[in-house]
Amino acid sequence: MRIPHDTAVLVADGRKMLFFRNEGDADYPSLTVIRHREHQNPPDRDQKSDASGQRPSSATPGGESAEEVDFHVLEEDRFAAEAAEMLKVRAVAGEYAKLLVVAPPKTLGELRKHYHKEVESRLLGEMPKDLTGHPVDQIERIIAEG
Repeated sequence: MRIPHDTAVLVADGRKMLFFRNEGDADYPSLTVIRHREHQNPPDRDQKSDASGQRPSSATPGGESAEEVDFHVLEEDRFAAEAAEMLKVRAVAGEYAKLLVVAPPKTLGELRKHYHKEVESRLLGEMPKDLTGHPVDQIERIIAEG
């Protein structure tokens, strides 16, 4: 995907957010990190509060358990909403004119729920890919090829 000079690029998943600015051109992106945030999100089992040996509050009287809340997933969704809020604040402040969002499909879906109209108006495109664990040069190459 061709991204013009000065385009903002968000690369995110449910735990990590990288916010870049393209200092290169449309053919050869050169991403510079503007903001980096990693959120510690322990596994669901470490976030549950029901005491061992007690029936969870979501259990039905017959002993069948209703669908339990996955706190890990809830926290990932909250983190995506936080990323969308950061995009809104920066868009309203006029910090970027064009935006590319790169995230796994589930995270993209959650981000879309929270896009502000100012973010939507600047959205150049989205890439449904998980690139948060890639080095910057690989992110640049994948975006250029995408």
